[in-house]
Amino acid sequence: MGILILIVLVIFVIAIGVYHLSRIRNRENKRLLETVTKSDRGTYSERNLVLKLLKYGIPAQTIFHDLYVRKINGNFSQVDLVVVTTAGIIVFEVKDYSGWIFGKGYQSQWTQVLAYGKQKYRFYNPIMQNNKHIVDLKKKRKQFESIPFFSVIVFDGNCKLRDVSFVPDGVFVVREERVLEVVRLIQANKPAPYTDKYEVIRVLREAVENGANEEIELRHIENVTDLLDK
Repeated sequence: MGILILIVLVIFVIAIGVYHLSRIRNRENKRLLETVTKSDRGTYSERNLVLKLLKYGIPAQTIFHDLYVRKINGNFSQVDLVVVTTAGIIVFEVKDYSGWIFGKGYQSQWTQVLAYGKQKYRFYNPIMQNNKHIVDLKKKRKQFESIPFFSVIVFDGNCKLRDVSFVPDGVFVVREERVLEVVRLIQANKPAPYTDKYEVIRVLREAVENGANEEIELRHIENVTDLLDK
């Protein structure tokens, strides 16, 4: 009986220790995350990617989360994540899906398959979606025309990329656990011809500030809804 009580006590102490370690880790992660963005901004998958990049060693001042880029027509293009590197600008599109993913770079619609093929859903090609984001960003300043842009589509969640092919050069489609491999590959490229790095930072920071504006966010949602209705 005494041994049983001792075992229960040990398990209890371990559980308490694990709980406190988890709380400490969560607090540390929150502090680290908030060097870039708010802990309730964007999606969990986006914030998780920000943390991963920070822990990898990407400087906080070069990471921009949840950007609303103002377009020529006055509407906004919502971008999940941008990282400025010596090799160029990485634009991330983060998708949180389950099931199997099928798609080709030239198809306008990709397919999500659930329940072993019993359920199928279509969604807009994320390569094309992110390419539009890059086009909108390039229009912001003259120097962006000569700076390399890299498109990275990150799939998070319990999904498997079953048949994703015909991916264009400069575009990467990966599961979340392999995203750092892509970042390292991009960083190995020759230095980008920035003419004014401060201008780059100002443009991206302004887009982040737009995302914190509730009126702009609502306008963007309304515009996207109108497009879907059409």
